[in-house]
Amino acid sequence: MREKALSVLKKYNKNEGLIRHALAVEAVMRYFASEAGEDVDYWGAVGLLHDVDYEMYPDQHCRKAPEILRSEGYDDAFIHAVISHGHGQLVDAEPKLYMERVLFAVDELTGLIAATALMRPSKSVMDLKVKSVKKKFKDKRFAAGVNRDVIQKGCENLGMELDDLINKCILGMRTVAEEIGL
Repeated sequence: MREKALSVLKKYNKNEGLIRHALAVEAVMRYFASEAGEDVDYWGAVGLLHDVDYEMYPDQHCRKAPEILRSEGYDDAFIHAVISHGHGQLVDAEPKLYMERVLFAVDELTGLIAATALMRPSKSVMDLKVKSVKKKFKDKRFAAGVNRDVIQKGCENLGMELDDLINKCILGMRTVAEEIGL
């Protein structure tokens, strides 16, 4: 399942930054799936393909993905999971399943974590602490493109504290630190 998802991702995305982001989200999704006793490969594939349409169709993000994913053989449940991370901003597909709520919560947060790690002398998530990310979270000028409201709403949807979500994202990203350049 992962090989197919990675192939589809790279078919529609050439930008290394977008691919690294997809790999980071995949790793975090796999971390959460493992912790919940769920299918890590399925959750990982959803994470890997969550922005499949972003590079080629940025103005139609989450709206072009269903067409792409259907053409690649993915079913409606998978497609809903992928596009639900755009709920409230890009599409009406609400994240209902736990997996979908996790994706909604971690997508923006992985970007903030990556940006925070790059500011450190080590430029790594391996020694990154929750408090460092939390400090950057509060500074709206830092990584200004990261939507903090989406992260907060994601925490609420999961019934999690921000610190706990940050910690789990860091732990997930550590599993692919070398692959994502952090």
